[in-house]
Formats: sequence, C-alpha cells, structure tokens
Amino acid sequence: MSAQPSVFNKPYRAFLFDMDGTVLNSIAAAERIWTVWALRHGVDVESFLPTIHGVRAIDTINRQALPGVDAEAEAAWITQAEIDDVEGIVEVRRAAGFLTSLPASQWAIVTSAPKALALRRMAAAGIPEPAVMVTAEDVSAGKPDPAGYRLAARRLGVEVTDCLIFEDATVGILAAQAAGADLLIITSTHDHPIETRHATMVDYGSVTVQVDPDGQVRLLPL
Repeated sequence: MSAQPSVFNKPYRAFLFDMDGTVLNSIAAAERIWTVWALRHGVDVESFLPTIHGVRAIDTINRQALPGVDAEAEAAWITQAEIDDVEGIVEVRRAAGFLTSLPASQWAIVTSAPKALALRRMAAAGIPEPAVMVTAEDVSAGKPDPAGYRLAARRLGVEVTDCLIFEDATVGILAAQAAGADLLIITSTHDHPIETRHATMVDYGSVTVQVDPDGQVRLLPL
C-alpha cells in the first residue's frame, strides 16, 4: 500500500467507488464477451481489449467508427451477453466487508455498466447494493467525463470535492481528477501496474473506516 499522506486519516463526507476492477473483478468475463464481439467485427483483439475497461459499451463501440454498425443495438447485445456470463466474477479482497462497514448514506457506486449488469455482477461477487448507484443510463457522457461522480455526490447531498474516489482504470482516474476529488487507486485487478501520482492500494485488507463524531468518514491503515 502506498499513498499520499493526505488520503489517510483525512475526513471525507462520502466515499465514491467505481465498480469493475475496484470492488469486484469482472475482467475475465468482460474480455470473453468483447473478444467475441471484436472477432465478429474484424477488430484486432490484442490492441482492442485494453481499451474496454471502465468505459460505457456504447462509447467503446462508437470509438471504433465501424461502418454500418448500430451502436445501440450492439451495446444492448454486449450488455445481455455480460448479464448471462458472470462466471469467475469475484469481489476484490475484503471489498464487501469494507463497504458494509460504511454508513449507508455515505457511499455510492459510479459505474460505466448499465444498471441491470451492475446489479448482476454485484450479486455474483457478494457486493452489497448501495443506496445510491450511478450507472450508464444516468449520464449522457460516460467516463472520462466527471458527470457520474458529480451526480453521485449530489444524490448523497455532498460536494464531490469533499469525497474520496476509489478507481482502477485510466478513464475513471481522469473522471475523478476532473471532478476535483481525492483519489485512491486499487491495483490488484490489473496485470500491469498503473503509473500514477495518486494514492494506491492493493485491496481492502489493510484498511478500516472511522466515523467521526460529526459524521465524516476517514480511511485508516491497519
């Protein structure tokens, strides 16, 4: 675990979490589905797969600029295929217990996945459903746009700049930076370490939560 000193033992109004790669690991399942899609459309799998993580399916498809492709229909196919395939989806170590320890009104999930897929993956990994969850349908611009994180903070009744964001993927990191929030990067779900100036943490096995008398939450190392 490494971190800027300010991230630990600093009071926050809320914690905001990306889902895939941050509280659960669905990389194998996602890459199985996207490999099928890429092969069907003549897209080079090796260079394409690293670009899918943390991004809305429709944005990934639109970025390919394939002629004659109905992006909405293709994104719907991807979503249904991913709902049907949750084999191997697991929580990031101790994520479920960590989330359960937080006050229910002070955390949210902000994911590029559609709501039905997010709920399916969270159930498969044993991740508790939050009171506030922002999904692909809730924003017109996905990550790296900060709209999702700003919306989650607003729904929690706090300023996004008073939140700590947990992320794992480049587009999510860019979204968190654009939102102006502090950032902690979870590293255990990626084979290649992300080079970042932000705080990093392998998983949730080495931290706990403290709730201050005024209701603010702090991340503490064990």
